[in-house]
Amino acid sequence: MPYQTILYRKSGPVAEIRFNRPHRLNAVVTEFYAEILDALADAEHDGDVRCVVLTGEGRAFCVGADLKEHGAGTRTDLEKLEYLQLGNDVCERIYKHPKIIIAAVNGYALGAGAEMSCSADFIVMKASAQIGFPEISIGTHVGGGVTEILPRLVGLAKARELILTGRRISGAEAEEIGLATRVFDEEEFDAGVAAFAAGIGSKAPFPMRFAKENLNAMHRDYPSRLVTELDALRTCMLTEDWREGVDAFVEKRRPVFKGR
Repeated sequence: MPYQTILYRKSGPVAEIRFNRPHRLNAVVTEFYAEILDALADAEHDGDVRCVVLTGEGRAFCVGADLKEHGAGTRTDLEKLEYLQLGNDVCERIYKHPKIIIAAVNGYALGAGAEMSCSADFIVMKASAQIGFPEISIGTHVGGGVTEILPRLVGLAKARELILTGRRISGAEAEEIGLATRVFDEEEFDAGVAAFAAGIGSKAPFPMRFAKENLNAMHRDYPSRLVTELDALRTCMLTEDWREGVDAFVEKRRPVFKGR
């Protein structure tokens, strides 16, 4: 379906959701959230897709809520609540999505942009990009599960600093504190993201799905993890991909996984 606020395309095992409101630095409006959810659902049900890249058109990834729309004051209280719920729904869908999600932060990732990034499995950034949580500076609060996810990524003390000061950090600092997995220079960014996504996309989808689920299930204790990991291993051993992985190792070649 044609989208108004995003661009959605697929190439082999990789799908890309490109935020497409560059005239507003990809600031969020209700339709934007709704279209992201629709594209994520498409990627989930597409057996050829194993990895989803989120990125932005223009010089921003996403600068958060479109304050111009907020300031217009035309939405009812119910519409405001629906908008807030959509924001949480998008972050939750990214976090729980069965495919691997990469946030390719090409520019400013602020507010909702930072929240979506933290919900992804990987954050890769341009060195010149900036990520931050300015909510407290404008009298509002972070959302999207950030107070749960961010301390696990960077530690409680650093999470407190980032949320309570609203300070933006560069790609280099994000990598240094463990928030970003990769940082690329301007001229290397597109190729670097493509190569990183292709590497993820070449892996067997069932183990990736199970690993993501277990890594994100922080409520599980050690005995529970032993059970869920064993269940995942048994399931993987029933797949054609498991046999392909074993055969490829013995034959000293790269495996070709088919998701079966």
